[in-house]
Amino acid sequence: MRFILPIMLLVVGIIHILPLSGVLSAARLFELYGMTFDDPNLEILMRHRAVLFGLLGIFLICSAFMPSLQLPALIAGFLSVVSFLYLSYTVGGYNEQVNRIVIADKIALVCLVVALVSYLVKIFNTEQVAM
Repeated sequence: MRFILPIMLLVVGIIHILPLSGVLSAARLFELYGMTFDDPNLEILMRHRAVLFGLLGIFLICSAFMPSLQLPALIAGFLSVVSFLYLSYTVGGYNEQVNRIVIADKIALVCLVVALVSYLVKIFNTEQVAM
C-alpha cells in the first residue's frame, strides 16, 4: 500500500518527461506532434515547452522519493493534465499524434487520482496515529 503513491507519481513523471526529446530538434517535434515547425518562433516555443515538461516530469519523479514534495507535485500534475485535457476537449480537431497525448494524459489523470487518494489515506492514517 505504501508504494502506490510513489509508483503513481513515477508513472505521471515519466509521461511528462517523454516530450523532453522535443528539445533536440524540429524533426523530433514533428515525430511527437505530427506537425511541422518551420516558423523559428514556433520552434523555439515548442522546444522550450519540451524543457518545461521535462522539469515538471523530474519534479514529479523526485516527489515519489521525497514526501514533502508530494502535495505540490500532485497539484502541479493535476493542473498540467486537466488543463491539457480541457483544451483538447474544447478545441478538438487534433491529429493522431496529439490524440496519443490525450490518451497518455487520461492515463496520467487516473494515476493522479489514485495517488491523491493514497496521499489522503496516508495523511489520515498519520493523524490517527498521532491522536
